Amino acid sequence: MISATYFGANGWLLDFAGLRVLVDPWLCGELVFPPGRWLFSGSLPHPWPVPEALDLLLLTQGLPDHCHPPSLTLLDPELPVVGSASAARRVRQLGFRNVTALAPGETHRLGALRIRATAGAPVPQVENGYRLDHPAGSLYLEPHGFLDPDLPPDPLDAVITPVVDLALPVAGAFVRGRQVLPQLLERFQPAAVLASTAGGDVRFAGLLTHALRQVGSSEQAASLATAGAAPGQAPPRFIDPVPGETYRLAPSA
Repeated sequence: MISATYFGANGWLLDFAGLRVLVDPWLCGELVFPPGRWLFSGSLPHPWPVPEALDLLLLTQGLPDHCHPPSLTLLDPELPVVGSASAARRVRQLGFRNVTALAPGETHRLGALRIRATAGAPVPQVENGYRLDHPAGSLYLEPHGFLDPDLPPDPLDAVITPVVDLALPVAGAFVRGRQVLPQLLERFQPAAVLASTAGGDVRFAGLLTHALRQVGSSEQAASLATAGAAPGQAPPRFIDPVPGETYRLAPSA
């Protein structure tokens, strides 16, 4: 069985029958993007305890909302890390010693877990999504809504994805959840869809927040997921996760 626990923003704890994977954790402290908090910053309503008995730290990007230094310094530097090239550089600077950088298309194994890196968001370099396969179940995640066209159309137990678009003037949508959701439903026919990236009780401030525009909603995404089921197929379970709650995803969602 797979289970998933949400921490808000991009952070997840995934459990594959006891193999525990921490994804893009923001557990404590302020989130600040260069050049400073006047442009964009975020704060958590409360810190999260560091999950126990971790087997892997999985990082999709090297940006602060995915590779958050105050949170990462709480972790054991001997913890195995798999990440994009930019994320791998960041964690090595923080003292992590067991680091594997994956480019899109490359794979890595940790015990029974097979990790395939996929082409993710160009911000500006192409970062990672991941397909994760384990005897307990299969899962795909990518935090900005950029789907790698080279991924095969195999059914999956779950996808973790944004379900709304977030856009800035001139730059356009840098999170494309509303756009990608129909593609994910068609390609993977997932048993469960978990909304990510824009969720949780995170509070944001700074100049960019006044220009940020959201298109779509979780309610619209839930309706789309139900309507997008293939003929004769049960619609996926749509989960708009509550931070701190654990959701069982497989083998029966």
